[in-house]
Amino acid sequence: MTVKRAADAFTPEARIKRHLRQHLAELGFTKDASGALILPDDSKDTVRALHRKQREDKASKNSSFVERLLPSLRQYFASGADVETEKIRPKLQLVTGEGLEARLFRLAALTWSVPVSAGFGRRMRYLVWDENNGKLIGIFAIGDPVYNMGVRDDHIGWTVKDREKRLVNLMDAYVLGAVPPYNMLLGGKLVACLIRTRDVYDDFRARYGGTEGIISGAAKNARLVAVTTSSSMGRSAVYNRLKLGETSYFSSIGYTGGWGHFHIPDDLFEEMRSYLRAIDHGYADMHTFGEGPNWRLRTVRAALNALGFKEDILKHGIHREVFLCETVGNSFDMLKGAAKRPKLDGLLSVKQVGELAVQRWMIGRAGRRSEYRAWSNASLGDLIHQGSVTAAVEVGVTKTESA
Repeated sequence: MTVKRAADAFTPEARIKRHLRQHLAELGFTKDASGALILPDDSKDTVRALHRKQREDKASKNSSFVERLLPSLRQYFASGADVETEKIRPKLQLVTGEGLEARLFRLAALTWSVPVSAGFGRRMRYLVWDENNGKLIGIFAIGDPVYNMGVRDDHIGWTVKDREKRLVNLMDAYVLGAVPPYNMLLGGKLVACLIRTRDVYDDFRARYGGTEGIISGAAKNARLVAVTTSSSMGRSAVYNRLKLGETSYFSSIGYTGGWGHFHIPDDLFEEMRSYLRAIDHGYADMHTFGEGPNWRLRTVRAALNALGFKEDILKHGIHREVFLCETVGNSFDMLKGAAKRPKLDGLLSVKQVGELAVQRWMIGRAGRRSEYRAWSNASLGDLIHQGSVTAAVEVGVTKTESA
């Protein structure tokens, strides 16, 4: 081996290639004859394993926050003994600023077994409280959706021009779920249904109804007429058959193609950014507001291309089930431009939806499954650090990025 060839092994390119290959091998990926990644299997345990490095990075970054604030915030999380199922009264609180509510939202999101994304662009975060005991039931957040999503656009019947004009009326639920012990009582279903309420519709209109597009600069008359979400675990037991009476709250519209970047951990991503910066590639630092929610994906793709990898490395093979909530009575007409005014008849309040959901799911669940009573909020720290309390994970909701 020549000196030059030996030195090549220590170049930034070579280090990133070794790091990437080693990481994918540790996750259990293999390759087919064409070089495409092969997923070990599609079980929930495999999905969690694939997210483990990402979750460890998230936990590490938040360790000081948890250590400092968990003792004072624990009181807002219920133990099983605090929950009187028939008296559960859900209430929404829109999170603003960076005070107590924001800290609670952040802590609750850390209980997910799959890391929660920060969302992009327009964002509205909510705490879901149980007014009966003053404890937190769960959280959800809606934000700008990804621009390109074939399964969504095909279902709506959008052309490229339609999407460009009307995507402003659609949001994505990038965080959604209940925390223990409410998740053991199917509280995730309750939280999901609260997205389709007049309260959320009015909040959205007040905040974004008269804004201008960041990229286009054009005036927008935005109305929240639909919300998408997807299951990080492939199929979802939470959103399927999510109906109250005759009203469907989320309906399955298909599956994603299994592409994304979640299996590229933060440390490897930063190496890729440094490499792109060194070769003067614009994507290295093109992440200001308005650049689009797919910046990280585009950055990884640019680095892979520059390094000579096939883009197939971005095909992780996890096909997430995608769901759509029609938040008004004529959602599809609004999204297609066939109607100008949303039909708000039948759009219930948080109080009304909450009462229906408690009766529909939570009371019966409490009678059949009493495990929730054994939950103690003293275990909250363990759940955050381990992300693997079986009851909390299996009947809760896990939601991360939209892909």
